[in-house]
Formats: sequence, C-alpha cells, structure tokens
Amino acid sequence: MESEADPIEQNNCTDTESFLKKYYLSAAYTMEFVIGFIGNCVVLFGYIFCLKNWSSGSVYLFNLCISDFAFLCTLPMLVFSYIHEEWTFGDFLCKCNRYLLHENLYTSILFLAFISIDRYMLIKYPFREHILQRKSTAIMISLGIWILVSLEISPILSFIKQVEINNVTICLDYASSGEATGSLIFSLCLTFIGFVIPLCVIWIFYLKMMCFLKNRNQQLPNGASFEKPVTIVVLAATMFSIFFTPYHVMRNVRIASRTDSWTVSECSSMIISSAYTVTRPIAFLNSMINPVFYFLMGDNFREMLLAKIQRLYKSLKCTFNST
Repeated sequence: MESEADPIEQNNCTDTESFLKKYYLSAAYTMEFVIGFIGNCVVLFGYIFCLKNWSSGSVYLFNLCISDFAFLCTLPMLVFSYIHEEWTFGDFLCKCNRYLLHENLYTSILFLAFISIDRYMLIKYPFREHILQRKSTAIMISLGIWILVSLEISPILSFIKQVEINNVTICLDYASSGEATGSLIFSLCLTFIGFVIPLCVIWIFYLKMMCFLKNRNQQLPNGASFEKPVTIVVLAATMFSIFFTPYHVMRNVRIASRTDSWTVSECSSMIISSAYTVTRPIAFLNSMINPVFYFLMGDNFREMLLAKIQRLYKSLKCTFNST
C-alpha cells in the first residue's frame, strides 16, 4: 500500500511548477519574442526588398520566416497569461494560440528538412537543372507543407481548452488538456510523422552529401565551394535534434502520466509536468535561431542586405543633413 504523500513535499512540487510557469516561461518566451522578432524582421526586409533572383532555397527560407512570425505573434498573450497566472482572452484565442504554436513547430521541421534536400541538390546539380531546384517546384512544395501540417495538427483543437481552477481561467497546454489516452495516441503519431521522419530525412541527406563529396574528392581539387551547404545541413540536423527531441519525449511522458494505466503520485506528476515545461521554450528556440540560416545561405543574401542597409543609411543621412 502506498504511503500518503507528504503535504510539505506536495507544496514544494506545486511551488516549483508555478515558479517555472510564471518566471521561466515568461522570461524565455519574452527573450524569444524580442530577439526572434528583430531577427526575422531584418530577414523579411532583406527577402522582400533585396533579393531579386529567388532560388528554391530562398522560397523555403522565406516560408520558414513566415512560420516563425506566426509563432512569435502568439507569445505576447502567453507571456501576459503566465505573468498574471490567468487566461483572459477567451476559449477561441486559447485554441488559436496553441494551434499556431504547433503549426510553427511542424512547418519549421519540414522546411528545415527540405532545406537539407535543397543543399544536397545544390552540390549534386550545381547548375540547378533538377526539377526540385526550380522555384515553381519549391512554391508548390511549400504550399503543400502548409496544407499538410494544418491537416496534421487539426485534431489538436479537440484536446485544447480553457478551464477554471479555483475561479481562475487557465488556457491549458496541449499535453495537460483533453482526454489522456486519445491524446497520447495522437501525440505519438504526430511525433513519428512530424518529427522522427523529417529528422531521418535531414540526417540521410547529410550522409548522402558527405558520401557524394567523398566520391568526388579526386575530381574536386578544392572542396571549399561546398563547405557552406554542408555546414547548413550539419547545423540544421544538430539544432533539430537538440531542440526538438527533449520536447517530444517529455510531451509524450507528460500525457502518459495522465492516463489511467500509469498511476503516479501527485508530486511525481508535477515533476514530470515541470520537466516538460522546461523543454517547451527550448523547442521553440528555432524561431530565434533560424535567422542565422538566412545569412549562411547562398544567393549573396548577406551582401545584398548589408548593401541595402548602407544605402538607406546614406539616404537618411543626406536627408537629415539637407534639412
């Protein structure tokens, strides 16, 4: 027979979870919003006003930027609700907020996967004669990604809801709301389809890239021109693994801990919930880090962006001096 939980220990668990939500989540999401918003604004400005000749990689990265902006728009409401420990925006915005959050997560994963494919194609077909390197193909694939992910995560709307706890309205996160057994089945399927498969794609094309360069080593006396595409795929694969794996593991553990088949103490459940809470901002660090990829990609993006900023600065300086 299990011993009764220590009330002091139980309070400590509750305090830890509350602390993480009020201070850790609000601080982490605020940092991601500020840095991510500035970085993605710069990148979006560069793509709209500087980049004239779009490639397939440019299309994927532009859509990645749009996805990040959609996620960043959800953060102010989340930060406000965590600081005040109450959700005041209604059930509709609660569902929309969580939906957009997961939309960003899984569209980002797929766009990063296609970026790795595009980098491999760039090495194998440097003159961009393959059909997958066409801009029109990239546009169609990007549109397909948005539709696919929207359909893929749509069941999440049936699990997310706002609840009242001690007369306080809370917008529960996906892993903490809804019927646990059905949610666990959906989460496991989403993890495999939306995370594991794209992760395998990224690593497979990284290995294909390395094998291709190794086989061509004798024919390519200087492989420096391929250093950038390889670096992109390595960084994407590493970031993908480090950021997203803990989140998906702990999300499934969190949901499993709520099922009837897994009996855990209240304190143990809160420890699991706290661990899951820690992984959530880490999973979405990609929205803050992604702008780095724009400067690492080809198409002379960095040079064109800096040149445009310098011209704007000189124009504003001349205007100011003339007045």
